[in-house]
Amino acid sequence: MDAGAPVRFARLARLGGLGRLASALRAGFGLVVDVALPQLCAACREPIGGEGLCAACWSKLSFIAPPYCERLGIPFPYDPGPGVVSIEAIADPPAYRRARAAVRYGDVASILVHALKYGDRLDLAPLMGRWMANAGRALVADTDAIVPVPLHWRRHWARRFNQAEALAGMIAKETGAAVAYSALKRVKSTPQQVGLSRSERALNVQGAFRVPSEGEVAGRRLLLVDDVLTTGSTLDACARTLLRAGAAQVDVLVFARVVAAVRPPI
Repeated sequence: MDAGAPVRFARLARLGGLGRLASALRAGFGLVVDVALPQLCAACREPIGGEGLCAACWSKLSFIAPPYCERLGIPFPYDPGPGVVSIEAIADPPAYRRARAAVRYGDVASILVHALKYGDRLDLAPLMGRWMANAGRALVADTDAIVPVPLHWRRHWARRFNQAEALAGMIAKETGAAVAYSALKRVKSTPQQVGLSRSERALNVQGAFRVPSEGEVAGRRLLLVDDVLTTGSTLDACARTLLRAGAAQVDVLVFARVVAAVRPPI
């Protein structure tokens, strides 16, 4: 052993001790933070015992589960049997093949959506993404890549992030699916869809999307991801753009969807 070895060993021992001390301090600090700053309900921000929603907000969140329209994912009041579609799907079939949503768009769902989109609450993406992954598990298993609905670059710059990309990333983390972030581009800066009628929404997004590289989508099964499905105009425009570029099929997965008065299935 060389003459400097004992000195080096002593130095390493001291560093190891400091490292263990630092780890202990970090653990202790985390405990203090957990005690001083308890977990808050994701919706109403009231203190709760763990991650997620308080009992009151949880009771107001309506998850969508079968039976529902095979095409649109609209819940049915009773089970009509497998493969049945709704009146809406027959009267106005979308370009995409199937749509699924985790929850109905209601009071609590709207709080979560607005907090993520406009309140910089990126901490909500893992929770919402897990619920979406569960609701769309069959769709994810039948896709080659997840495609988040893109924002125009100006809106992306102003908001600093795309909520659809955040949700897509969480779904991919939960399921192991690939995400094609650049498969679809928004080339037209359109006004907000809020407050527009169905026909106005469809006209608003006409020609708003483009596929930069058809090789990225041609022949592939794709899953469009967004936060909310209202009339479906934006997602329909995205699906049509992808299909024109050669996509084999397009499905849709959202966190929440607007559900009108329940109608009997056909």
